[in-house]
Amino acid sequence: MMFDEIRVRAYAKINFGLKVLPRRKDGFHNIESVFQTIDLYDELVINWQKDKNCLVQCNSMNLPLKNTLTLAYEAFCEITRIDVPGIKVDLIKGIPSGGGLGGGSSDAAALIRALQKVTGITLSESELDYIASKTGSDVFFFMHCKEDGKGCALVSGRGEVIKTIPSRNDLVLVLVFPDESSSTKEAYALVDEMIAEGKDVKCPAFEELEQIYMKDTSEWTFRNTFTAVIAQKLPSVGNAINELKNVGCCYAEMSGSGSTVFGAFTSELQAERCCNLLDTSWNCKLVRTI
Repeated sequence: MMFDEIRVRAYAKINFGLKVLPRRKDGFHNIESVFQTIDLYDELVINWQKDKNCLVQCNSMNLPLKNTLTLAYEAFCEITRIDVPGIKVDLIKGIPSGGGLGGGSSDAAALIRALQKVTGITLSESELDYIASKTGSDVFFFMHCKEDGKGCALVSGRGEVIKTIPSRNDLVLVLVFPDESSSTKEAYALVDEMIAEGKDVKCPAFEELEQIYMKDTSEWTFRNTFTAVIAQKLPSVGNAINELKNVGCCYAEMSGSGSTVFGAFTSELQAERCCNLLDTSWNCKLVRTI
């Protein structure tokens, strides 16, 4: 089976609030969060090749032999039981790695969307969830996004319980990228230590998240369980949050397990002003929710 070159975008996500619950017996953690896609993206350029495997190349880094793309490809072949042609994926990175923006997970979901188009197969939600379970917890959200890879949802369980909600299109975010990156595995270990010490981060109830999301950002009460422990390990995270607040941002937090920090605005003019003020000392980018 041959096909012309396919290009697909894999959009980043932001967590508006992220509550991490104690570690489960199976080693996973339940979470409660609002996941929202933004207009920052990786691009996948997919071509047919003769070899019966998935070859991934990246323009900015060396990916491990087993990565989210190869895992998703293998799971797709397993569940469809069809003779999928070997493919070559050139991954053009636009989403920083290790930033809590879900780049690898979004890449995997984008590849599955492309494979469905190539093969003419429409996978069921349970089949998409099976692939996500073999690939990564954040992949569940991206699998449930719209066909263009955009969306917003309340996310719970280990990440597999998805309730899609309407996306706000009026939010402008200033992303701040500290020089230091955060390891997801280490971030969860630090949270486990915090919980074992009897400490806690008071987060809004899960039932309140959608209502908070719809409020003005000045009224947001979202909290991220990871922020305190990561800011203690990586002082630049806490510094970035403080800098955003110092230049007039009403709400600033870390996304996911870090280390990307964001400030949320409904005024594009205010967001641009904030970004310009920080741009001299921080690596910043203006993005929009989609």
